[in-house]
Amino acid sequence: MRAWSAPEVPVLPVTGPPVQVHDTATGGLVTTAPDGPARLYVCGITPYDATHMGHAATYVGFDLLNRAWRSAGHPVTYVQNVTDVDDPLLERADKVKVDWRALAERETELFRHDMEALRVLPPAHYVGAVESIPAVIDYIERLRRAGTVYQVDDDLYFSVTSDPAFGAVSRLERDEMVRLFAERGGDPERPGKKDPLDCVVWLAQRPGEPAWESPFGPGRPGWHIECTAIAQGHLGEQFDVQGGGSDLVFPHHEMSAGHAHLATGAPFAQVYAHAGMVAYDGEKMSKSRGNLVFVSHLRHSDVDPMAIRLVLLRHHYRSDWEWTDAELWDAVDTLARWRRALALGAGAPALPVVEGVLAALARDLDAPTAVRLVDEWVAATLGTAGLADTSDDSAAATVHQLLDAALGLSL
Repeated sequence: MRAWSAPEVPVLPVTGPPVQVHDTATGGLVTTAPDGPARLYVCGITPYDATHMGHAATYVGFDLLNRAWRSAGHPVTYVQNVTDVDDPLLERADKVKVDWRALAERETELFRHDMEALRVLPPAHYVGAVESIPAVIDYIERLRRAGTVYQVDDDLYFSVTSDPAFGAVSRLERDEMVRLFAERGGDPERPGKKDPLDCVVWLAQRPGEPAWESPFGPGRPGWHIECTAIAQGHLGEQFDVQGGGSDLVFPHHEMSAGHAHLATGAPFAQVYAHAGMVAYDGEKMSKSRGNLVFVSHLRHSDVDPMAIRLVLLRHHYRSDWEWTDAELWDAVDTLARWRRALALGAGAPALPVVEGVLAALARDLDAPTAVRLVDEWVAATLGTAGLADTSDDSAAATVHQLLDAALGLSL
C-alpha cells in the first residue's frame, strides 16, 4: 500500500539533544537510544470514516517524535498499518450499501490527503491488513508451535495466561481489563474460552464476509495480531517506540505485546507511548457519538491546515483536551502575526529559540513550550527590542527552517 507524499524537511544548523518519551509501561520518561535508525510503529486507521481531530492529534504527536529524532541526527524507519478489513469497516459498508474494499480505499485516500495537508511525514512502510495476511498466518503458526493458541468452534484464540508478562504494558487491574475488553471489541463472555481476556487471532469465515485461505480454514486475522506481524516484519524485534492513542493501551497494545513476547521471547517494543484523547461538546470524539470535527471538512472550508496543526501543537500530545472553534481562529491570528515577523528578515537572535525548541521537543515532545518560545521570539522581533543592535540579520530564515523541520509548520 502506498503512503502519501513526503514534504521537504530543512536541515537545521543545530543538532537536537537525545529524545525522551513517556513510557506507559513504566510510568516514567525513557531516553531513547536508537541502535542504527530509530524504529517507530504507530497504529493506523480503520478506514470507514474521515479523519477527525482525535486521529490528527495522534499522528501529529508522533510526527513530532519522528522530527525530534531526525533533529537529533537519527534516521527514522517509521511503519504504520491500515486495518482495511475489520468488523467496523464491514458493518459500515453493509449499512451504506458500498463494497467494503471501495469504502476502505476511499477513506484511506482521504486520510492520505489530510496527512499531506498537515505535513505529517509519511511512514517508510504503509501496510494494509489485507496484504499482510500471509505474514499473519505465519505468525499464528509460530504461536501454535509455542502452544499459546487454541480453538473455540472454528476460531483461534490466544491464551493470555501463557504469557507471564501479560499486563505489564497497561498495568491495569483485571476487573478493569475485562471491562475495557468488552467495550473495545473483545468477547469476554464467549463460551468455550479458557480465560475471558483471551483474544481471537483467526476468525473463521462468517456468512457474507470476506475470507482468505489458511491452514486453519478460511477466515481473516484478529486485530491485535495484525499489528504484531506488521511491526515485527518491518522493524524487527524490540523496536524503539510503539505509539498510538491512549484508547489502544488495552487491549490492543497489551495483546500485541503478548503475541510478540510468546513468539520471540523478547519485549515487543522498548517504549510504549500514547497520545491523549480529544473531546468535542463535552465528550471524547468518537464515531459512535457523532461528535466529530473532520480535518477534510475544515480544509474544504478554506481553513489553513497550518492553523489546524498549530491548535494541535498547543496541547501536549499526552493530554486530554477539548476542540473549540475559538482555538482555531486564535491559531489563524497567531500564524498571521508569525508571518509578519518572518517577513522582516532581521529579528531577535535565532539561536536561543532554536536550541529552546529542540530541547522542549526532546523532553517528551513538549510542543506547547516550543510554541511559547516561538511566540516570545515573534514578540521580540515585532517589538523595538528585537530590532536593536542585537538584531540577527538571518534570524527569520533560521526560525522559518526551525518551524518547518521541528514543528512541521510551513509558513
